[in-house]
Amino acid sequence: MITGLLASAMQVTAFEAGPLFHDFQLTLREGRRTEALGPFLSWQQDDETVTRALHPLVSVQQWNGLERSSVDVLYPLCTYDRTGPEARWQLLQVLSWSRGQDQSDRTTERFTLFPLLFWQRSEDPARRSFAILPLYGHLENRLFRDEIDVVLFPLWSRTRKREVITENWLYPLFHTRRGPGLEGWQFWPFYGREEKVPTTRTNAWDETESVPGHRKRFVLWPVYLDAHTGLGTEEPVHQRAVLPFYAETVSARQQSRSWGWPLGVTFSTNAVSGYHEVGAPWPFVVWGEGPGRSTHRFWPLYGVSTAPRQTRQFILWPLWQERHSTTESVDRTERRVGLFVYRDVEERLVEGRRLRRALWPLAVYREDEQGRSRLQVVALLEPVLPGNPGVERNYSPLWSVWRMEQDPVTGRAAGSLLWNLWRWDRTPAGRKGSLLFGAVRYESDAAGLRWRVFGLPVGGRSGTGQSGTQSVSAPGKSQPGPGARPGGGAGG
Repeated sequence: MITGLLASAMQVTAFEAGPLFHDFQLTLREGRRTEALGPFLSWQQDDETVTRALHPLVSVQQWNGLERSSVDVLYPLCTYDRTGPEARWQLLQVLSWSRGQDQSDRTTERFTLFPLLFWQRSEDPARRSFAILPLYGHLENRLFRDEIDVVLFPLWSRTRKREVITENWLYPLFHTRRGPGLEGWQFWPFYGREEKVPTTRTNAWDETESVPGHRKRFVLWPVYLDAHTGLGTEEPVHQRAVLPFYAETVSARQQSRSWGWPLGVTFSTNAVSGYHEVGAPWPFVVWGEGPGRSTHRFWPLYGVSTAPRQTRQFILWPLWQERHSTTESVDRTERRVGLFVYRDVEERLVEGRRLRRALWPLAVYREDEQGRSRLQVVALLEPVLPGNPGVERNYSPLWSVWRMEQDPVTGRAAGSLLWNLWRWDRTPAGRKGSLLFGAVRYESDAAGLRWRVFGLPVGGRSGTGQSGTQSVSAPGKSQPGPGARPGGGAGG
């Protein structure tokens, strides 16, 4: 009802009485937004979505022209998402329901009370399943397995992943494993072995591809381990360990040997690149050199690693970190102080630059490749969860005491202090502002500057013709105004 009233009022006229009620045009995209009761109510319609919110309790977002919607209740406590026939809701990731269709348009529904109850109903009888754990049940495409059967778990269970079937008794003590060219068993932690011969299979494109073989065994896990992998390929790998005394990995490409693993001395060599590395104790103290690559690390005091198109460096980790990478399409530099206390990410693209700077909990600033920018002062979660749409939709309006947006393409800019207690908007045609619940308003264009107090005009016009135009076209330079960017950029 409240959001309906907001929509009706918005369609009649733009009303400016922030923070009680304020309606305004969006700056960075086409559309309008209405905010009421300070940070608690909002209604926004743009070229992509319609969003209604009672912050922080609930928000509803719908996509224009699409059967797509999203509902958050005390995000992330409870969420609901729907795209066409696909839908899912969850409560604390413990209670959840979902619906979807396969390639034959057969509908499947799932209900989960994790980790006790798993239920799946499908128009395909072969995909129906039900389980009450740990007593009894059959699951499909759950818990990272294609199939799971359970009877009085951990007494007995059987899982299938692709064509490999693992049968467990008194999990994880005893199991057998079988599949195409594969057989093995273990009585953990005393002894286990597994062997697979190289085989072939048909992939999703009906092409035949080879599947490497392997031989693995352990004795008194993890004291003795021995594994041959990549059998039947050009680069088989042999791994062997007698812990904690010795461990090695040997292949045609790379050799690594450790004494006193994992904190002893480790020597590694890459025969292809010519890179040599010594760790003592690895991974805390490492020294490596090779053509086009080097690693010098004395963790947590200092470390620098260079490789083709990539550089990493830290000082007093996690106090300061820097990463730089380059590809054909983007040059990316990231700096961090204290993991998320300060984070600066700059991406230089062929078509422009993307920038994001965050100082927790004070501010976050973003700029896209078109030069459109947004500054938000007070950011409690945005630096920790950058780019999280649920946080930005449900929580950001609560603590955004100052917002400023600029679009150099359209020439529009806007700023808001204390939920529109003072708000200004600028377009190529002029500027307008509202203060103190709309009691004081001002507007300027080529004809001059006009003031209203409680709806009554105050004074006359100031500035005409050319002078008025200059005040609009060059804010923050010759005549700084309310929307001027201090220091040449908002938070930049």
